[in-house]
Order: sequence, then structure tokens, then C-alpha cells
Amino acid sequence: MFSVQDAEAKILSLTYPLDPERDRQWMSLDEAEGRILAAEVQSALDFPYWDNSAMDGYAVRTTDLTTCSAESPVALEIAMEIPAGYHPPQGIAPGQAARIFTGAMMPPGADAVVIQERTQREGDRVFILERPEPQAWVRAKGDYYRAGAPLLYCGTRLNAPEIAILATAQCTPVAVYRRPAVSLLSTGNELVTPEQTLQSGQIVDSNQPAIAALVRQSGAIAQRLGIIPDERDALKAAILGAIATSDVVISTGGVSVGDYDYVEEILVELGGTLHIQSVAVKPGKPLTVATFPNPDPNNPRSILYFGLPGNPVSALVSFWRFVRPALKKLSGQSRSWGPTFIRAISRLDLKADGKRETYLWGQLVLRSDGTYEFDLAGGSHSSGNLINLANTNGLAVLSCDRPRVEAGEWVLVMQVS
Repeated sequence: MFSVQDAEAKILSLTYPLDPERDRQWMSLDEAEGRILAAEVQSALDFPYWDNSAMDGYAVRTTDLTTCSAESPVALEIAMEIPAGYHPPQGIAPGQAARIFTGAMMPPGADAVVIQERTQREGDRVFILERPEPQAWVRAKGDYYRAGAPLLYCGTRLNAPEIAILATAQCTPVAVYRRPAVSLLSTGNELVTPEQTLQSGQIVDSNQPAIAALVRQSGAIAQRLGIIPDERDALKAAILGAIATSDVVISTGGVSVGDYDYVEEILVELGGTLHIQSVAVKPGKPLTVATFPNPDPNNPRSILYFGLPGNPVSALVSFWRFVRPALKKLSGQSRSWGPTFIRAISRLDLKADGKRETYLWGQLVLRSDGTYEFDLAGGSHSSGNLINLANTNGLAVLSCDRPRVEAGEWVLVMQVS
């Protein structure tokens, strides 16, 4: 049985990113949100594009103002007005100033801006009440970025700030990794879909819709293959088809020790290599991880297979803890594959049996002082009870060395949203 940390390390060692050449797509900025850059981006533009004013005021020559002060202001002729988006037709001469607005292009000859609060205007003259330093309130051309330098690196996730950077640098379209294809199947004769009429003894399959949502949230494509009965031939055919069309296959159920748990036998029959069969974690002990040779003989990257437990909470915890990091690495994301852990103060007593690393679900709450509290979900913490998972955004981690946490004590919490 693997420890949680060893299982995570093993899974990431088996995961290889998509190829930046073979798996590249070109996207407009409107399409690229949430995608991962497949190549370093450079721009042909400096940023700022040219010297411009950081404030409303007056563009001046500092050599004209070496002796000015509030007690002894210097009067300058207002030679022009420069709004944003306007190219100054000429520079300013000694003894002149230009009325200028935030973002507007500095005129030749000017080397500073005096903010309007430090001036007094009288007709076509302005009295400067404060001596500015050279480059005061000036955003110099190329001060933030020089053309040709790396702008964003391969493996960067494109969220709103990165989209803004690419837009201002006119880097469009951009090369991004394709989304990994993840096939999902649920196993069990007892399962029905949420749309079917529930008969006595049956169970509605909540795993496939939930895991599909998590797959999409992880930036991958969820290919739902439906419910597969506990029949060897049907399950074998479904897994074989999934391997041929996916980067990752995820099944729920059929990985324990029951008479109808065929998954691991079938994986071996199909040429898979089993790497993990159980993890010392609660919930989620029966976790199967296998790899298959890529159907494309020119592609050395293996196909990953995750066999998750059938109990709904176990399936979700297993995905959050082990599958999501693998999908992040597979998608080409350059770093931060693993979960984010936060120290929080527990509002309630927390306890586990100390035999396995235990994850208890609940809510992280940010306090006014910037620290977090963890509020344990009410009701049973059975792996079959998904009802109290509503609004879960954190899992409190109780290690074997520290199976009890008293109310008011610090606890490590894994963020899940």
C-alpha cells in the first residue's frame, strides 16, 4: 500500500506533458482563456509603446524649473494640449509647457510632468508651483517590457491578466496545447443514469456527472462513455475503446475485492502495467493506477488509467488528491501541479482513527484578519454520503501522527475549489 505522498509522486512520475509541437493549436485571444501556452511568446512592441504621462498635468522641461517653488513659481507658455491617443505635432521649446492627460504621448523636449494640483493656470500660461525631478510622472518607452524579450513562457495558463498582456502586446493568435481527452466510465449493474426511473435496489450514478465536471474544471475534455455492466466482455470492450481514443481513462467502481470487481484483471489482460492498487488514505483506499502504451507508435507518452472507488465521496477525494495534479502536468502546465494546502483554525473537534491519512470535508472561511477557519461539514462523514458535500471547498488533513485536532487548533486544509 502506498502512502499518499508516495502515490502522488508515483503518479506524477508516470505523467508526461503533451508535446508542444504535436499537440499545439493556434487560438485567438477570445478562444484562449484557460488554455496553456505551448510556446514562449515575444512581442515586437515595447511597452509602454512610447513615453507617456502617468497623470493629468503639464509636460515640461525640468531645465526651465530649477528654481521654482510655491513661493517663487515659474510661468510657462502653454504651447499645446495633448489628449490620450493624440500625436504631438511638435515639441516644446524652452519656456513652454503642454497640457497633457493620463496616457497621452509626451512631446519632444519634455522630460517630466507636473501634476495639475501643483500648478495654477491663467489663460495661456501655467504657473508651476513645484520643481519636478527629471522623468517625474513619466512612463518611459520600454520601461515595463522590451521588444524581443520573453513575454510569457511555455506552460503558462492564460487567465485574464495573461490575456490582457497578450492583447496589449498584440500577440494574437497564440499557440496553446490542445485539451487532454479524458474518457469516463462507471461500472456496476446497480447503476442508472439521473434521467432513468429508479427501481428498487438501484443506485443513481452521481460519479460520472461529478467527475466530468471536475475534468472540465481541470481544462480537459470529458468523454462520457456511460454505465458499463459488471460483465467482463462489456467492460473489456469499453476500456479497450477508451484507451484508443483518450489521453486518460477514469473508471469508478470495480477496483475493490468483490466478486464483480474485474477492472484490474482486465487492465493486465489488455497489456496495461499496474503501478498502484491501494493507498493509505481515507476515504479512497482502493485506487488503481495503470499505464498503457500509446496507440500511436510515434508517440512515447503512455495512456494513464485511473480506477477510482465507487463510493461517491471516495471518488471525488481521489480525483482532487491524485487525478487533478496529473491532468495539470499532462496539459502542459509548467508548475504548481499539486494541491494547495492552507493552515486554518478548526471551528470543531476533528478526529480520525490514525490508521490512514484522513480527509474531512467542509468549508474554508476567510476571516477579517486574513487567516482562515475550517468548518467541518455536518452529518455523517461516510464515503457514501455525498449530501453534506454541498459547498465543500476544503479537505482537512489528519495525518497518522496527528489524528485529532481540537477546536481552536491549527489544521492543514487542502483547497478543492
